Amino acid sequence: MVVQVHPIQKQPTVTWEALPADYILPDDPVENIQQPSLAAALTDALGTAGCIQPQMLIDTNFGLVATVNKKIVVKAPDWLYVPQVQPVAADVIRRSYTPNLEGTAVAVVMEFLSDTEGGELSVRSTPPYGKLHFYERILNVPTYVTYDPYEPSLEVRCLQNGEYALQPADANGRFWIPELELFLGIWYGERLCQTINWLRWWDRDGNLLLWSNEQAEQERQRAEQERQRAEQERQRADILATKLRELGVNPDTLS
Repeated sequence: MVVQVHPIQKQPTVTWEALPADYILPDDPVENIQQPSLAAALTDALGTAGCIQPQMLIDTNFGLVATVNKKIVVKAPDWLYVPQVQPVAADVIRRSYTPNLEGTAVAVVMEFLSDTEGGELSVRSTPPYGKLHFYERILNVPTYVTYDPYEPSLEVRCLQNGEYALQPADANGRFWIPELELFLGIWYGERLCQTINWLRWWDRDGNLLLWSNEQAEQERQRAEQERQRAEQERQRADILATKLRELGVNPDTLS
């Protein structure tokens, strides 16, 4: 009888080293035509709500760096959130981010689904690493969000005992993102002349975080309502003044 011995897969050695200045970062085109708009809308709502602080890093298609078995690995998620990063000099452009070297660990990554090999749900554990494997086993990102805007389908995975576990949606079909203390869900509607299935934020009380254009429109409507109320008050005052004059009373002398 031949006994088959399966080799034990060794844990990779992960280090956090500065990216060489001459390292050429990948400049792949977006794989989903809606990706830039979806990512921009997520950040826009956070900024409008005052949720973005100077020490945070929130970006899209931005390189996350780790050195695995002495080889540099870079993945650029469609959207990412890091709670605290070290500042860079005013004349320096941040080209990438290396966790634990330049600041805290990455807290949230999002990927918008595509059909490419080694993609968003790939668990490939050898180079080129699958994205799910990279975020789960190498970067240990606590929350990993994948979204297919064409289905639409939203999945949220959270690290539990070192592995990702799918999270259940609440009664509204939304997912709690603990690192941001916000709910994330799908909202169908129009933004900047695009009517699609957007990803949007809701606060703990279920209030939708507005985009900047929505807040501007809300403020415009509020100003218009105030103007109309002021105009109605002026008209009522004019009518009252007219009636007083008809009665022989000068309204200008009344205190």
